[in-house]
Amino acid sequence: MIKTNPTQICPLPITDYEQIMLAHGGGGKLTQRMIEQLFFPAFNNEYLGQEHDGAVIPVREGRLAVTTDSFVVNPIIFPGGNIGDLAINGTVNDLACCGAVPMYLTASFILEEGFSMADLKRIVDTMSIAARKAGVKIVTGDTKVVEKGKGDGIYINTSGIGIVPDGIDISPMNAVPGDVVIVSGLIGQHGITVLSTRDSLGFETEIKSDTAPLNGMISDLLAAVPEVHVLRDPTRGGVSATLNEIARKAQVTIEIDEALLPVGKQVSAACDLLGLDPLCVANEGIVLVFVPESQSEKAIEVLRNNIWGRNAAVVGRVSAKGHGTVTLKTLYGGCRIVDVISGEQLPRIC
Repeated sequence: MIKTNPTQICPLPITDYEQIMLAHGGGGKLTQRMIEQLFFPAFNNEYLGQEHDGAVIPVREGRLAVTTDSFVVNPIIFPGGNIGDLAINGTVNDLACCGAVPMYLTASFILEEGFSMADLKRIVDTMSIAARKAGVKIVTGDTKVVEKGKGDGIYINTSGIGIVPDGIDISPMNAVPGDVVIVSGLIGQHGITVLSTRDSLGFETEIKSDTAPLNGMISDLLAAVPEVHVLRDPTRGGVSATLNEIARKAQVTIEIDEALLPVGKQVSAACDLLGLDPLCVANEGIVLVFVPESQSEKAIEVLRNNIWGRNAAVVGRVSAKGHGTVTLKTLYGGCRIVDVISGEQLPRIC
């Protein structure tokens, strides 16, 4: 009789891992198990269920709006959200600011070896919830794994497709003298939240990111005020960068009033403490709206009827054709040029 040495018995392969392994990106059994057990249940819909190299999706009449974005926020989890709902909301909002009805999203994940499987599940579950709230479907995606030390935990790339209904024409080039500039909510919330969380600044009151899906609010606005000329979400670079982009594209002068800017007390205090300009701080849940002055009251009313627009306010106007400049009337009655920051004020905020 042949005796078997217990130490020579080949063990069953490990199937459940607490961390991402390189093999999760190898296209083999671990890849398939991760997709089938994590991504498919969270993002389940009839188009993803095709399990093809891409997704065949129906489209409605109108014009296609397409956008893509990558998310590399640090930390990946912060008060008010995480990199997952940030990716969904950011892509949805980009489509909505084109005047589109967001419909379909793709999601690609670049994971670092050693990344927590529990954190990945938390992020994926949050994305699933955010997609349902926004009324969009994640129809295809991809995963890749890089060696430990060659990533930053997790990066997410998304693309979005929406339909622009006939009669809707939203563009930065549409800003004209006589338009008023409306901000739909408090500025600087997201950037200060990420900065304070990453650097453990220890503010006495908790500031939360404003990440939110704005497509429902924007849809209501376009239905009530079809004369909307421009919609933009001021993410990286904040309100100042976005207004400068619009001013240059339309070749107009935009004047804003510091006394009218909706800045929360916590953000204002944090900016004073850190020497930051709230206009340059990133946002993820507000939109800039340009409408004729005759339609501004109606626009404000519609925005304030939505949970994401309760702090909407007129902050300035397009004064004249010009050379693409933005000016600010200060609290002390002076006037200064609002320029785009030359460096990176708040790195890794989206």
